[in-house]
Amino acid sequence: MKVRIVNLSSHSLPEYQTPASAGMDIRAFLNEPVVLKPLARALIPTGLFIELPAGFEAQIRPRSGLAAKHGITVLNTPGTVDADYRGEIKVILVNLSDESFTIENGERIAQMIISAHVQAQWEAVDQLSETERGAGGFGHTGKK
Repeated sequence: MKVRIVNLSSHSLPEYQTPASAGMDIRAFLNEPVVLKPLARALIPTGLFIELPAGFEAQIRPRSGLAAKHGITVLNTPGTVDADYRGEIKVILVNLSDESFTIENGERIAQMIISAHVQAQWEAVDQLSETERGAGGFGHTGKK
């Protein structure tokens, strides 16, 4: 699949790090570093603008290394970039650690996954079909 992209940053286009990767890394495009204090959040620009075909979305997800090592994650994960959005892709990062973290220009801050989706059409009914599970949820199957 080809996706049209405008890259106003000084960084390379998003890329997959391995042949079987689902997500491609996207980088911060900053004039100066951003310091994220504990529990603070910031909207980080990427300089990227994309044109997805209808029926597809770009999902913005955390990078596992930033999350595990520094407590940095994407606040609205997964963030959704709709096919009709033409603005700059920005990433809401949050610092869940107890130490400040500095985001540098060019740092890989998130992953972007291109995914197909469908739009549902609601059918109002008076009741739903029965299943073995029924309304059970939120741990109803126990711990083991």
